[in-house]
Amino acid sequence: MDIRDKKHFSPAVLINNFRIAVNGFQKLVEETALQKKGERAGLFFPKEDVIDYNKFYSSVQELFGSEVKTQDVKCFYRKLCNNPDASIDWCEIFGYFSEDDALASHMDEENLVFLVSRKQRIIISGSRRRDVIKCIVKVPQLDLLITASQKGLITIFNSQMRVQTSTSVTDTSWITGCDYLSQLKRIVATTERTIIVWDYKAQGNSQENYYVIKPVDHCLLCVCVASLPDQLCRDDILLGDDGGFVNRFTINSDDFGLKQAKTKKKLQTQVLDSKNFKSVKRKLHNDWVMKIRYIPSLNCFGSCSLDSVHSLVLESLKRLEDNLPVREFAMPRGANTFCYCVKANVLVTGGDDKVLRLWHPNISTKPVGKLVGHMFSITEMVTNEKEQHLISLSSAKVFRVWDIQTLSLLQVFHDSQGGPGDMQIYSMIYDTNHGMLIAGSSVIDMYPLTKMIQDTKQVPHTHDREINVILYNTYFAQVLTICSESIIKVWELETGLQIYQILDPHGFSIEVTSAAVDESGYFFATGAYNGTVKIWDFGSGQEMKALPEGKDWKEEEHWLKRLIFLKTQEKRQYLILALELSGTIKMIQGREDDVFLVVIWELPDPMPHLHDGNHIIHLKTLSKNRNMDIPFPDVELVVQRKFSQHTKNPAINTEVSCMDLLQREGYNLIVTGALNGIIILWNFVASTVKEVYRPEGCFNVDPDLDPKRFKINDILFLFRTPECARKSSQDSICSSSQCESSKGPQSSKGSKQSIHDGDLKGEKTNVEREQLLVDKNQPGSANLTQAQPPILVTAHEDGHLRLWTMEGKLLKDMLPFTKHSAISLTSLYADSCSRVLLAGNVEGHVILCSISSFLEPPHDEKKFRQLLSWRAHSLEIVQVIYVEDKQVVLTASVDGSIRLWHALNGHYCGYFGQRRFFELSQTSDFILPCDVTEAPIEIKEESKLADKRKKYEYPLIFDRERWRKMSSMSLLFKRTPPKPFEVEQDFKFFKALSSPKIHRHALEGFMTENREAGIVFGSLPIYRVTSPTSLRFLPLIGSEAQKESSDGKKKGIHVQHEKGGRKRSLKKNLVPQINLASSFFPAMPK
Repeated sequence: MDIRDKKHFSPAVLINNFRIAVNGFQKLVEETALQKKGERAGLFFPKEDVIDYNKFYSSVQELFGSEVKTQDVKCFYRKLCNNPDASIDWCEIFGYFSEDDALASHMDEENLVFLVSRKQRIIISGSRRRDVIKCIVKVPQLDLLITASQKGLITIFNSQMRVQTSTSVTDTSWITGCDYLSQLKRIVATTERTIIVWDYKAQGNSQENYYVIKPVDHCLLCVCVASLPDQLCRDDILLGDDGGFVNRFTINSDDFGLKQAKTKKKLQTQVLDSKNFKSVKRKLHNDWVMKIRYIPSLNCFGSCSLDSVHSLVLESLKRLEDNLPVREFAMPRGANTFCYCVKANVLVTGGDDKVLRLWHPNISTKPVGKLVGHMFSITEMVTNEKEQHLISLSSAKVFRVWDIQTLSLLQVFHDSQGGPGDMQIYSMIYDTNHGMLIAGSSVIDMYPLTKMIQDTKQVPHTHDREINVILYNTYFAQVLTICSESIIKVWELETGLQIYQILDPHGFSIEVTSAAVDESGYFFATGAYNGTVKIWDFGSGQEMKALPEGKDWKEEEHWLKRLIFLKTQEKRQYLILALELSGTIKMIQGREDDVFLVVIWELPDPMPHLHDGNHIIHLKTLSKNRNMDIPFPDVELVVQRKFSQHTKNPAINTEVSCMDLLQREGYNLIVTGALNGIIILWNFVASTVKEVYRPEGCFNVDPDLDPKRFKINDILFLFRTPECARKSSQDSICSSSQCESSKGPQSSKGSKQSIHDGDLKGEKTNVEREQLLVDKNQPGSANLTQAQPPILVTAHEDGHLRLWTMEGKLLKDMLPFTKHSAISLTSLYADSCSRVLLAGNVEGHVILCSISSFLEPPHDEKKFRQLLSWRAHSLEIVQVIYVEDKQVVLTASVDGSIRLWHALNGHYCGYFGQRRFFELSQTSDFILPCDVTEAPIEIKEESKLADKRKKYEYPLIFDRERWRKMSSMSLLFKRTPPKPFEVEQDFKFFKALSSPKIHRHALEGFMTENREAGIVFGSLPIYRVTSPTSLRFLPLIGSEAQKESSDGKKKGIHVQHEKGGRKRSLKKNLVPQINLASSFFPAMPK
């Protein structure tokens, strides 16, 4: 029989195919185990032949298809790498591990969907005895919650679940449902015989007023509002009754506004005749209509009934006006409730047969899936669109949470509180805004999502003490963390699960201060404060070699600050570069035949010779290391003895505070940064040591200044290989195809894509131009294949980020933008292709910069841009790491937590140590940890078109404030008084003219759609502007002086020479007699 003939699905064929797959899998395991043994023995395998995890996973997928899970394959591959000689069974690839599996230890209550233990209960105050919540409605756009009790109490809760307003409906019949009228901004509720419309925003006594629409033909059982986008000041109400009819009522705002205007007496209830409303109805069911909903995405409504033939009807609103056939779904014993999931495009129904059925909206003959598990009748169900969860409720108050995509059961919980009379839960909704399930019975119960509690209320906690080291193993996709209590923990990045931990790795109460992982990912090294070094197997956590403590070593004399694995030609040895707290740099070697690690050399201290005036010192390789195959041999300084010997000032710290290594493309470089700000570069290819930078005054002691003002906290090489230079820009974080919109509270007036697009305007064209050259000429030009010289970047105590050339030229001096400026930077990190640079500071901020275009000559300063900054911790950040393939950022702080963030927008993912799994997929939800209140800040590039905008010239206007400062009293002291109605030339009017003050920000409207102003003007927004000060009359010039002078001539008195008369004349002249303002200003109404 042909194996490819699978259309008959014969059991023999399936068994034969599975046997072939198992045999292929065993061969793959044998090849992988043989290769891992060879790598441990020191054999070299070509890069294309190496079976890494990605190649292993793709091979397993080809053999078994999608039946295997990623987590199971990863655990199997990890076990195979740790112990290739161990016996391995093929069933382990399907997840059949031993009982001590890491997944089983984490499946507890805290990892479930809803955290039942943190349930909140609200008791409705003022409700009548034996009253129950009959309906709950969420208004997402207003963040309001509406509840209607059976005996007539309608309550509105705000976002904090506090009662905003309420009313009591005095009706003899019970309330059966309610909903929100989005166009009329009112609440509609139905009783068994009436329709009630309540204006919840009314003030005072009118708040108790509501309208009653009656009579109705049948007993109303359910209600919903059909929100149509083309309707203004009008809402359609869909009603279901006990006769199987679906009614459509159209309500306009005029129906209530005119009635209110004619009624002068304030009544508590105003009765409206239902015949005055436009309504249609059609019989769609042969039994009670239990639920009715309008689905905007399908542009149709749905109604379910206890009828076994016409159980569910899904049609457009137009079908209510005719007798054309409708789409019907039939199920045994009918349906009590139904819901629709937009993302999955499925309808879910549930009823007395205790089965959840999933339907395609266009296929009514047969369900696409069934969910079985409820023991009692299903009464209510809701969906969580974001998580793709379905929450169903039975009459026994048993909740079940299902995954719609996989049809798997995620959680089952039961509400056991309450007496026998409180058993029934009549309504249930899912609040997307707050991640909470709300159920209504005699009380309101709120079940929060587990992730909402952990993200917003629990303080992130990874270790009990502050973090010393964090490492990321690219090969295994795992994170290693070490705290000051000397506890090593290894975590899975994708899920956040802890794999293993090591207690007291260097001995009891010996603090581990540094660590490093080798390039292959199989080993990691740790260093302690007493100078001991150990090498461990990363997969199993077993100790392999150790450097013991010396006999004559003093306490903390050999405190290890930094460890770096070196590339070696020999496969059977380890080389580690170590930096001590005293500033000593030494190399540690470990051969396979040796029992212990040994120190083979130490770098000499060049600081005294550089202090004498030398900027470059040559190196000489010692004879004992010339035959050793190591990249950094033991050297000594070649100095001239004529320089004077300087005594070291103990007040000046010249110790090395940080270092970095570059061992690629023919470079063998070590760079160090000192406490006094001096940068020293060791070049083992050119055999030189050079002083790259020395700050001015670094050797001077000033008691008034901070001695750490020049300190360099971290230093890093920025180097791009020719392979990285040829990569497309879409692989980087700044790719416009991968950037999504960021909608943080503080950050997003525009999209995140616009920020990166602005950075890629020049970068994208350069990469496209290079790609064209590569396509035309396969060997490539010299500019593409030749690597550019590396660049140094330093993080300083004064908060500055500086970039240097190898010769010491300053390329960029940047003060990162955060909430507070000049914050000390503590950590630096760059991706493998040097396109993204991250920095962390003392106050817990993370700074994300784009350096892709900047590294290309001639190193344009404007191309170095800060893209984003966010507050990750409330305390100092120890280390920051960027994971390229996942596009996430890891931050470690002295607060004892390791946190995970989206690199694109600074959104919070979670922390290592939480009990739920990580969700690394990009999400629009904006969540912050409980100890952080600042939202991410996006730094947007200024538009180049801003300088090309037209500059308008505005006419001069009268500036009253300027005119008041220019007194015109000098006109009153003229010896020859002017004639009446005569204005002097030195009046300050023209000098008081100035340019108008233009509003830089648009005014905000506070009123729209004024019906009294008409159709056109009623649609225009109304703005409130500050009213100008009222115009004052200009003082009369001449009239009072003319009168007073004439009186003085009659009496023979000279007014100008009398002091008392002069004062009186001044007071009178300030009284306006003639209004000259109308000659200069138009009349303005007050």
